[in-house]
Amino acid sequence: MEEGTPHSHIQTNTDGKKEFHCTWCNKRFKNARTLSVHIRTHTGEKPFQCAWCNKAFKIFSDLHRHVRIHTGEKPFQCSLCNKSFRQSSHLGDHMRVHTGEKPFQCILCSKKFSRSNYLNNHMQKHTPEHASNRKYLCARCGKTFVTSCDLSRHEHTHTGTKPFQCTVCNKACSQSSHLDEHMRMHTGEKPFQCTQCNKAFPKSSALSRHILAHTGEKPFQCILCGKKYTDSRYLNNHMQKHT
Repeated sequence: MEEGTPHSHIQTNTDGKKEFHCTWCNKRFKNARTLSVHIRTHTGEKPFQCAWCNKAFKIFSDLHRHVRIHTGEKPFQCSLCNKSFRQSSHLGDHMRVHTGEKPFQCILCSKKFSRSNYLNNHMQKHTPEHASNRKYLCARCGKTFVTSCDLSRHEHTHTGTKPFQCTVCNKACSQSSHLDEHMRMHTGEKPFQCTQCNKAFPKSSALSRHILAHTGEKPFQCILCGKKYTDSRYLNNHMQKHT
């Protein structure tokens, strides 16, 4: 065994290759660089400091990403709508808006999400503590919410307040996301594109319905006769035949 840094040892394994061994936790690494980065998780050392705000980081790549907050640089651009992002992971999340892909699935109810943090938030609804976390109470109907933002959006349904206004036709919306959808009527933008046939849509829900035409899936089923449909509207029309 050869001596390394004060908190590491260099050890030769049975294949004659060197292994770099952390003396804090016995974890092994293939090279000295990755071991050096790992040791900072034990020591708390953050040698890479931002020149703008003095925030420090353990890894240089983390500092490099952080600096873009100050410079405004967004080097990762969407090839479909030209929107730009500071991080490649953010671009990856954004691309699912166009493709409709939802790779993160709840193991309890099978609901799918486009981002892992959406799934994590959803999973809280399955925990016994979820009810106690809903501490924001609507004074009008008694419904409770996890965050004040959720409560604020809900209150618009009671007050009729529509604070988000279209600059083109003055139509008002209760939520900013609804205004974004409305604005596409004016701009003609269709950011949600089918990966099978390249047809584009102004709403993600329209893309989701369209994809069913390719897959043949019919998720909306009549509970009375078992007939299935690709669209909930078709099911609603069908249900009237049973009344």
